[in-house]
Amino acid sequence: MAPTLTLKNGTSWTEAWRRCLTGAPEAFRDDRVLNLWNAAWHADGRTLPAISPVDGSPIAGPPRLDRATARQAVAASLDQHRAWRHIPLAERRARVAATLDALAEHRELLALLLVWEIGKPWRLALADVDRAIDGVRWYVDGIEPMLAGRAPLDGPVSNIASWNYPMSVLVHALLVQALAGNAVIAKTPTDGGVACLTLACALAAREGLPVTLVSGSGGELSQALVRAPEIGCVSFVGGRDTGAAVATAVADLGKRHILEQEGLNTWGIWNFSDWDALAAVVPKLFDYGKQRCTAYPRFVVQRDSFDTFLAAYLPAVRRVRVGHPLAVEREDDPCPDLDFGPLINAAKAKELRDQVAEAVDRGAVPLYRGSEADARLLPGQDTSAYVHPVTLLNPPRSSPLHHAEPFGPVDTIVLVDTEAELLAAMNASNGALVATLATDDRATFERLAPQIRAFKTGHGIPRSRGDRDELFGGFGASWRGAFVGGELLVRAVTQGPAGERPPGNFPEYQLMP
Repeated sequence: MAPTLTLKNGTSWTEAWRRCLTGAPEAFRDDRVLNLWNAAWHADGRTLPAISPVDGSPIAGPPRLDRATARQAVAASLDQHRAWRHIPLAERRARVAATLDALAEHRELLALLLVWEIGKPWRLALADVDRAIDGVRWYVDGIEPMLAGRAPLDGPVSNIASWNYPMSVLVHALLVQALAGNAVIAKTPTDGGVACLTLACALAAREGLPVTLVSGSGGELSQALVRAPEIGCVSFVGGRDTGAAVATAVADLGKRHILEQEGLNTWGIWNFSDWDALAAVVPKLFDYGKQRCTAYPRFVVQRDSFDTFLAAYLPAVRRVRVGHPLAVEREDDPCPDLDFGPLINAAKAKELRDQVAEAVDRGAVPLYRGSEADARLLPGQDTSAYVHPVTLLNPPRSSPLHHAEPFGPVDTIVLVDTEAELLAAMNASNGALVATLATDDRATFERLAPQIRAFKTGHGIPRSRGDRDELFGGFGASWRGAFVGGELLVRAVTQGPAGERPPGNFPEYQLMP
């Protein structure tokens, strides 16, 4: 009989909120977070209720601004930008470095907020915070040559990002953009992360960084955050539907832009025999329930190898660990080492379960379904946001699971007989961020990999967004605008010589680094 679990001591939402009130009283009120604009915290906006995906309990919701207030915030950010762009680089470096020290001091609280707000397991929440801090330190240490002959933009950088990586994507970007001489604006994701981002921005604002943090619906705030003439660059991370609307707006206005969008990242298997290596990596591919832009939800498998693939895959997927991120056997035990907890909310979980059921009804073959009985959960807790691993063979073409990223713990498998079918199946979504081709023959990899429409293609190993000097972008509809990573991130948010063409996917050209 499995032991009864309890919440780890000192990790409740009440305790996390109390630590926020103590650590950054300027940014948190008794029952709400504040918006940060014009270098001050404001109790404006209509606060919406929110619940934690971990157990359905109430947490702090976003204080959503109206369009007029957002316009005021953007105008104030331009004033900050005009002052900040003339601050000497040495002082900018010192202030950003001091912010990183403050983030490191509050590392565990930031991670705990990520657990409650977006359901990250403790190990992955800490990694999100650490990657933000370590990544920006790399820029602080090496920024001088990246800025040689370059100047800040004419206006602030507007950041609209998804909820899944508040620290290592959004806060990382904000701090590098500020280091490069720009004022920065961020919209809190609608689905979660507002308290974590508020704490991080409070620590940055204390060090004098020109940060604006606002909440609101995309439709309400897009006029200010995307179309306002004051904006010097728009940086977006999210889905293709919203991204397409942003892309149309920035193209019409001729704005600098960085638009990272989703794609169906695929793992191809062709003339492959190292099944032990595959079995070792399968559980890792379920990190954070595949709620990552670089997750691999599709396996494209050579039909002749399907039996040996399954013999390696199925025992591996059964090892995936799911549960409440803070549930322990004894109150003082360390947090459990899980692969994932809940999805971002119950609505997303229901949508994914419905897509799976519909795909099976239309002919997909269910090869594996995880069980709640195998999950680490608290007695009687709400489980509406939890989806356990599912594997489907041959999803029907009419299903979203055939051509789009599920953003959840659902693997789909497509069988192919020829190299042409392999490539067609791996390119099903018109562009992806990453892909992997597992083949024993290096020459086969080098011949086929250039035909896979992914920015990064691994030879039998997963690819990631990368850190520090690793570049990042996408092909097809998975990316629009400037590529980032390393020096390219700085180039994307600064002005260089006249006529410079930054590497990226633009309406008028595509240029690889």
